[in-house]
Amino acid sequence: MSPRHRDFPVFPDSLPLIDARRQFFVASGFDKDGGYTKPLYWLGLKWLKVPVPNTAGRLRAVRLHDLHHIATGYPTTWRGEAEIAAWELAGGCGRYVAAWVLNLYAFAVGLLIAPRALWQAFVRGRWCRNLYASGFPEEGLQAPVGDLRSRLGLRRQAPAGSTRMALAFLKTAAAALSLCAFTVAVPAAFTASLLLLLLRRAK
Repeated sequence: MSPRHRDFPVFPDSLPLIDARRQFFVASGFDKDGGYTKPLYWLGLKWLKVPVPNTAGRLRAVRLHDLHHIATGYPTTWRGEAEIAAWELAGGCGRYVAAWVLNLYAFAVGLLIAPRALWQAFVRGRWCRNLYASGFPEEGLQAPVGDLRSRLGLRRQAPAGSTRMALAFLKTAAAALSLCAFTVAVPAAFTASLLLLLLRRAK
């Protein structure tokens, strides 16, 4: 079963994926095409957003990521993105480097704002499949949402987490926090080195 989130639509099993994706874009406040054709996308808070290149790798991943949103019911809120990141990471992101990186950042946010929900999504993802292993062609969007849910194994009730699963969760948390630390440390080290160089030249 899909988790219920206030103000996010529940897409009926009978609805074609092409129509569900259009509704998903509207509900999430995206452009009509989901922003797939834009050279940049904006990442961050409402009052502080950073433009990030909309690379080919990111586009390949986000087309599948959006279908995961539709099938699982996780919205595009901060918590929802953290939950779907945990769900995707639990199942693996295959060769989609952009998915691994962006999901680890979202996972780190989830550790701060919704750790319990993050764990539940991770457990759910360990018992499901995702599209990063098989891909999904555009012509497949004519199929109903229910077919995708069945394909991903979302109709099964995920069992309780195990010790092995907890260890996998902790490893993912360590990777996410390490990536965030690296992201902060590299610019800080560069800035410090530049300041030292300028101070030496000023002497």
